[in-house]
Amino acid sequence: MTDYLRFFAWPFLACLILVGIHVYFGLHVIKRGIIFIDLSLAQVAALGMTLALLLGYEPGTDLSYFFSLLLALLGATIFTFTKDIEGKVPQEAFIGIIYAVSSAAAILVVSHSPEGGEHIRHLLVGSILTVTPSMVLKTAGMYAVVGLFHYLARKRFIALTFGKGRKPANARLWDFFFYASFAVIVTSSVKICGVLLVFVFLVVPSVFAALVTDSIGRRLIYGWLFGLLGSILGIILSFHLDTPTGATIVVTFGVLLLILLLLRRRR
Repeated sequence: MTDYLRFFAWPFLACLILVGIHVYFGLHVIKRGIIFIDLSLAQVAALGMTLALLLGYEPGTDLSYFFSLLLALLGATIFTFTKDIEGKVPQEAFIGIIYAVSSAAAILVVSHSPEGGEHIRHLLVGSILTVTPSMVLKTAGMYAVVGLFHYLARKRFIALTFGKGRKPANARLWDFFFYASFAVIVTSSVKICGVLLVFVFLVVPSVFAALVTDSIGRRLIYGWLFGLLGSILGIILSFHLDTPTGATIVVTFGVLLLILLLLRRRR
């Protein structure tokens, strides 16, 4: 039992940290109606890792992270400026285009690599069981810095997302800060758990919380509790079923959301 707890301690802690920051961003994403921006940015970051691999830099190195972050920030810049043409073309259209193009580009980059298929699979579902203590601690420190920045500027970010037409001064600049900080989070998250799990951590707990309450503070609490429960169940099930942990957590989140929605509707 002790060995079991020791083996899963760091993966569970990684899930806890990921849920903590992604639920917060998820509240903004759900309210803004840009549901797939996380998936798109994550895929752009994954393309950066793929380009780094093509140039001979292994995933997890500083240069691989630099490539991912650079492309993710480019995506954040594009999303900042495409928001202004929302009246003519929905921003979700640009989000989908960037996701499709970056996915296809990643496939093209690894098309002649003998390990290309395995690399794409790893980018999708990650390998959260292999996280190291140093990786978890570095990620937690980075998330703490981003979280502190958003806390200090919370009035501006809340006004941008929940302000009902009241925008802060220099709204475009603060929009860029939102997308850029989001890109930093997504880039670090993809390296740990893959594109699909990043998307699930962002959207599913936030969707559940939005259905339960209208209070921003309570949404955070409900989202965190949902993410904690889904992560625990997913890790335990992956161990007993001998299935990939990332994919198991994704399916667990989906099934758990369905069950809770059915119970809520019945009540």
